[in-house]
Amino acid sequence: MCGIVGIYHKKDQVCADICDALIQVQHRGQDAAGIATWDHSKMYTHKELGLVTEVFKSSETLENLMGNMGIGHVRYPTAGGDDVNEAQPFYTANPVNVTLAHNGTLTNSEKLKEELIKTHFCQFNTTSDSEVLLNLFCYELYKTNFRKLTKAHVFKAIKNVFQKCSGGYAVIMLVAGIGVVAFRDPKGIRPLAIGKNNGSFMIASESSAISSLGYKLLGDITPGQAIIIDSGGALDKKRLVRNIVHQPCIFEYVYFSRPDSTIDEISVHKSRLRMGDFLGDKILNEYKNIEVDVVIPVPDTSRTSAMQVAHKLGVKYREGFMKNRYIGRTFIMPGQNTRKKSVAQKLNPIEIEFKNKNVLLVDDSIVRGHTSKKIIQMVRNNGAKKVYFASASPPIRYQNVFGIDMPATKELVAHNRTIRQIKNYIGADELIYQDLEALRLSASIGNPKITEYEDSVFTGNYCDSYVTKDYLNNLEKRRKDI
Repeated sequence: MCGIVGIYHKKDQVCADICDALIQVQHRGQDAAGIATWDHSKMYTHKELGLVTEVFKSSETLENLMGNMGIGHVRYPTAGGDDVNEAQPFYTANPVNVTLAHNGTLTNSEKLKEELIKTHFCQFNTTSDSEVLLNLFCYELYKTNFRKLTKAHVFKAIKNVFQKCSGGYAVIMLVAGIGVVAFRDPKGIRPLAIGKNNGSFMIASESSAISSLGYKLLGDITPGQAIIIDSGGALDKKRLVRNIVHQPCIFEYVYFSRPDSTIDEISVHKSRLRMGDFLGDKILNEYKNIEVDVVIPVPDTSRTSAMQVAHKLGVKYREGFMKNRYIGRTFIMPGQNTRKKSVAQKLNPIEIEFKNKNVLLVDDSIVRGHTSKKIIQMVRNNGAKKVYFASASPPIRYQNVFGIDMPATKELVAHNRTIRQIKNYIGADELIYQDLEALRLSASIGNPKITEYEDSVFTGNYCDSYVTKDYLNNLEKRRKDI
């Protein structure tokens, strides 16, 4: 998962605003950050490993990124390594100057890469599928045989990209002589929104970034749609793929997105409230034997759902953990040893909230189970009589292939385990999972037009014909944690 932004100003320098926007999507990637800008005839780029505030800590760095339009990227590695060369935006000058920022995963990137090497003699400097996407777009642009590049050429190239790419992807580009260009995969798996402020435009992975910078949300870039904001500030939109089946990633609502975001007209905050309502109802109806004194969230994402669970059960809601704000999101940290150490550094229990109480812990999800196990042990060490654990989402049993670096299936605690076995592994007195249909309803109540979701981590059903058994087996080998 990554965060991408693009901003157009009529006259003002854009780099500082892109930096501010990247901070608003920092939760989507902590590995690297980068910005590219365009100033009439020259492309400027700067990218490094680290957080946004580390990469752009020098005002001189920002001042050197000249131009009134630009794009930015924060990276969480799902494809490619952790070398600075893998950081985005990516750049090429063939056939024109283009930089690209990408969120998602191309499931057929290796096949595309082989074809581009044969047909266009492309050279690749990284293992990233984003570089494949950049070269594919540029090759399709070259094939239009333009003499003077126009928007029609760009739209035609993107249409061909849609026809050839599989997977989930949201893309923002700078194209010399054209402007800011953005498009979203035909299933709308990865999110992308657009906003306006007077004559300026902003595109971002989440609407919260748009509103935080004072822009008015215009809406989502729809699946299979491409937009161009030209150098004069004119906005053009084209739906390039017809007969789409909109299937946004449901894990955006569970975990990744900020609660103040709206994705595909669905409030992330409200969807999490509904998750808590459904989870509370399930506990009341199916777990009448447990007595809960207090509901405590595992911060941060689960707070909204936990409050509603407490409301449904008619018991106290309390904050029971002090969180170190300077430790990143452990789910997206590479390496199990790093994650284990970070959990211990990140959360510290408040003993008075646990001592001599029957505690219901609520988390957004359970992935490997190591974090849940450690937290439950913390709570017991602080005097809890009983520790119950509830997940606002169903058991995660399968890999994600569309931009979330879920571990190898054998590292998923729910893969090939029963609920009882998971409960015993994490050490809970009771374990309650959200039902899948309830999770889907939590989102779709916000937008009844969306009836399907990309929920393969729960079902193992992938909305992509390219994802075969061999593909998953190869992915499994690459994702084994060291």
